[in-house]
Amino acid sequence: MLTRRTFLETAAFAAAPPARPIRLAILATVYRLQSHAQHMGDRFLAGYPYGGVWRKPNVKVVSLYVDQKPEGDLSESRAREFGFTTYPSIAEALRCGGRELAVDAVLLIAEHGNYPRNEKGQILYPRYEFFEQCVKVFEADSRAVPVYNDKHLSWSFEKAKAMVEAARRLRFPMLAGSSLPVTWRLPAIDLPLDCDIAEAVMIGEGGSDAMDFHALEGLQCMVERRRGGERGVRAVQLVEGEAVWRAADEGRFSKDLLAAALSRSDTPLGLTVTDGRTQDLSASGELRKLAKNPAAYFIDYRDGLKATMLMLDGAIQDFNFAARLKNGQLWSTQFLLTPDPNVTYSACLMHQAEQMFETKVAPYPVERTLLTSGILESCLTSKLRNHERLETPHLDVVYHPPRESQFPHI
Repeated sequence: MLTRRTFLETAAFAAAPPARPIRLAILATVYRLQSHAQHMGDRFLAGYPYGGVWRKPNVKVVSLYVDQKPEGDLSESRAREFGFTTYPSIAEALRCGGRELAVDAVLLIAEHGNYPRNEKGQILYPRYEFFEQCVKVFEADSRAVPVYNDKHLSWSFEKAKAMVEAARRLRFPMLAGSSLPVTWRLPAIDLPLDCDIAEAVMIGEGGSDAMDFHALEGLQCMVERRRGGERGVRAVQLVEGEAVWRAADEGRFSKDLLAAALSRSDTPLGLTVTDGRTQDLSASGELRKLAKNPAAYFIDYRDGLKATMLMLDGAIQDFNFAARLKNGQLWSTQFLLTPDPNVTYSACLMHQAEQMFETKVAPYPVERTLLTSGILESCLTSKLRNHERLETPHLDVVYHPPRESQFPHI
């Protein structure tokens, strides 16, 4: 749907005279085919499709820092092709080899690569460490620029909170998180702003501390629109296996909402794959057969809302949401993830980063990703502690959602 906002936005880009290109530094753990750095960084090198047109951002990549260069590394070949320089340190990349900050924006993508795991199973990607080095340059050079940080802020909520506090202190815009909140939706809905939500369910697949973060962001971008905005999370619990189905039978989460979310899936497995028949996964018992090791993330918000995220590996291969409002209305949608290798949902995310680089205003609050980073860490702690319910007084994250949709309608 072509809204007045999207029309004016598109028209403004078309009519505006070309300004000096925004000088962008990319900081990455790896830059190889299908890494996040490749399919996000390349949007600023080659352009990307958005809203039915081809966009070539008014952005010039001028520097690149890569922490690891495994087989298949593309950093040097991209540098030669597009005329930028790779540097051996983050500070040099931000200063372009000079003595002061020489870029207008930072794309920080610390995803993929060979890094250790902790006892919770989290990969210790150096997002915080990369960001901390940026802050040191900003402070030393008395100037700060917008920063986009891919996915989690950090595996540690304490470090994630420090990142947000540094951005506030130095007054630079910051954006982070998953592509799910900004990709296409089927159907193209937002929950009504200031609605009263009775319960919410999110379903996805892909495993712990990777795809579950995406599912959490999808859940959060929907429920944050409830009356009063976001007020934080009181407690969490992660259960697995048969405990998930017992929780369903005991009414811990709504089977009707699970059925509504499953009805939006385009990738049911089992009989649908083997002989093409349609199936009601929620009622046939097939779901329990297919999802052999399900996980349920129970999230109790401080304002009383209860939400459940179900990771159903083996049953589906996409991400779907359902909620019931207190007036009885049931809403559901799929977060559309387009296929490899183009992964154009990353173009949707880089479009948001581009807007921040140009306007110096984040299109949605970084606090969303601060909260989801903390929810995930706490859920994994629950798993480590024999799946116990954990009180989370530290997740007192308060923010208001953007009033307008942040995903493409056209």
